[in-house]
Parts: sequence; C-alpha cells; structure tokens
Amino acid sequence: IILDIVLKAYLPSISKALGPYVGLIITNCIIMGRAEAFAQSHGPVLSFIDGISAGIGYSLILLAVAFIRELLGFGTLFGLRVMPEGFTPWVIMIMAPSAFFILGAIIWIARTPIVKKK
Repeated sequence: IILDIVLKAYLPSISKALGPYVGLIITNCIIMGRAEAFAQSHGPVLSFIDGISAGIGYSLILLAVAFIRELLGFGTLFGLRVMPEGFTPWVIMIMAPSAFFILGAIIWIARTPIVKKK
C-alpha cells in the first residue's frame, strides 16, 4: 500500500499502469511466504495438503466478502436485484475499507466460542 501511495505521488504514470497489480503482487507474496515457511518444516505431502486447503479457504473467504459487499452495497446478487424496493444501499460497502470490516466481523464470529445452555 505504501509503495502504491509513493508511486501515485512521484510516478503517476507508472502507478496508473501498475494500478491493480500492486495489490495482487503483495497478496501473492504473503501467500507464497506462508506456504514456503510451512514447507520448510514439513514434508511434501503435508505441504501439498496445506497448500490446497489454504487455497480453498482463501477462496471461500474472498467469495464470502464479495457476496456480502454486493448484497449490502448494491442490493443485488450476480446482478439480480434481491433486496426489497425500499432498501437503501450502504455506500461504504462498495468502498475498499468495507472488505476489512467484513473480514474483521468474519474473524470475530469464527473465534467467538459457542456456549450451549443446559
């Protein structure tokens, strides 16, 4: 993010050309670094299973975040209107920070212990 801001400030033409790729490169480095760290201390079979499961988990989280953002930000799913006529779209949901809010909420829900009443 800092690199992208610096590029926008001092090299706007390069920033415009690299635009969407900077975030993808950063994400790729995080994922590859984690996979490499796991693979260094585990065998190839466990590393393969870890990589597949991490990829599936990451994909499911991206889909969940996109689903929530589209539903609350536009009132649609896959381009079809699903919210009632009086629904006011949440403008924040179509902005980048909403992904962080949603991810935080997903982590909060996932880590909250479920207490069963007797």
